[in-house]
Amino acid sequence: MNEKIHHGRNIKRFREMMGIKQEALAFELGEDWSQKKISLLEQKEEVEDELIRQVAKILKVPSEAVKNFSEDVAMHIFNNSFESHDNSTLNAINNYCSFNPLDKLIEALDENKKLYERLLESEQEKVEIMKKLLEK
Repeated sequence: MNEKIHHGRNIKRFREMMGIKQEALAFELGEDWSQKKISLLEQKEEVEDELIRQVAKILKVPSEAVKNFSEDVAMHIFNNSFESHDNSTLNAINNYCSFNPLDKLIEALDENKKLYERLLESEQEKVEIMKKLLEK
């Protein structure tokens, strides 16, 4: 299993798992970014370390996860966890999280909510500016 890790695909996977749209990620990365640029980023096999760190911070995942996640390895582990001679699925319980996944999910949802509120506020500001321009 010595395959090349596709960083862009991993960024897309984690972004989608967090429920973040390309536009929202672009907004968080700054003025130089757009939805199209995020789309192109997600197609790149290799992404620079600094950019991976920025994206990972926004997505609230370790940058090593973006750099090293392999679907083949994950599926291999998953399949082996559920295969046993006595048809028991208890082998899957042998993983030990150092964090509560539900807490992480709630944190991600809160961050999404804050992000969408900022986007909505920005759009409302734009509407106000347009109204003032039209009144002149």
